[in-house]
Amino acid sequence: MALFEFKNVRIAGISAGVPANIVCNDDNAIQSGNYDAAAFVETTGVRQRRVSEKLTTSDLCYGAAERLIADLKWDKSEIEALVFVSQTADYILPATACILQNRLGLSKECYAEDVSLGCSGWVYGLSNVVSLLSTGGVKKALLLAGDAKKRAEGPRDPLFGHAGTVTALEYSEGAKGFQFHFGTDGSGYDAIIIPDGGSRNQVSLQSFEIQEVDGKMMHRFQTRMNGMDVFAFGISVPPKSIKKLSQKYDFDYMDADYFIFHQANMKMNEKIRTKLKLEEDKVIYSMPDFGNTSSASIPLTIVAKLKGKFENRLVKFICCGFGVGLSWGTVAFETENIVVSDLVEME
Repeated sequence: MALFEFKNVRIAGISAGVPANIVCNDDNAIQSGNYDAAAFVETTGVRQRRVSEKLTTSDLCYGAAERLIADLKWDKSEIEALVFVSQTADYILPATACILQNRLGLSKECYAEDVSLGCSGWVYGLSNVVSLLSTGGVKKALLLAGDAKKRAEGPRDPLFGHAGTVTALEYSEGAKGFQFHFGTDGSGYDAIIIPDGGSRNQVSLQSFEIQEVDGKMMHRFQTRMNGMDVFAFGISVPPKSIKKLSQKYDFDYMDADYFIFHQANMKMNEKIRTKLKLEEDKVIYSMPDFGNTSSASIPLTIVAKLKGKFENRLVKFICCGFGVGLSWGTVAFETENIVVSDLVEME
């Protein structure tokens, strides 16, 4: 059972970078004759998104990292680990974490790795970094998470936005730390999938042929989603995961100050909220302004919607990421005296 905790680690700061370019979903956000903008916004809650034709995930993470490191007044030579979580890496190889280590000017003795996960990725990446820090061998580390420029362009999808985030963590003797629950259902691997481009289905001329899939015209480098399967998964798994975590570690999840869920879509997330019987003001949303930003969605929501509201007091968070894989991860933690940088908007 993937339930575990790490102590003696705290979040020192959080930042987020997004493209300055705003796309409104009441424009021609998707090239489809049957696209109903009003109905789409009502169902998903996504009014607008940040998108860029040129910025990669690493560009957005880099901008956010430089801002956060400066705000924290950290010495870059003391940052000993960097974990990059994304499904839109710069290259097939090398790992983007290696590129970011050099670009940020970190020590050549810095631990650096990529994690290929989407919607649950921030929670998974957080557990990786926290485990490195918990023994005190590593003192300061960065978790970079997000998704941006896709592998190949196609018709616009009005649900997804681009963002890169940075979570700075440090060893702190006596800190309460983090409690995690994880799960995976690989039988649903094809519920959210890009069919071509990997080793199993390599690139061919047919990969670029436009086909109709569930009423949308798309090629095989675009993300395909079985909406009904994903919806059923999304409304059932997070409530169970949160309850399991609270039972294991004997706390009342209702005592949390804020719940931040992966920003999937408003209808799905509101189902989760009502199943858990949570007060509306405890569940924070950024999707109306930024859309579904994959592994960036949880920290982006904290930066965009909570900055100035919690930094200098003790606050309890419960966060849950869920989706592609199918995979999920829930984490409970506290913050106090945390730095939240201004949102970095990049051209």
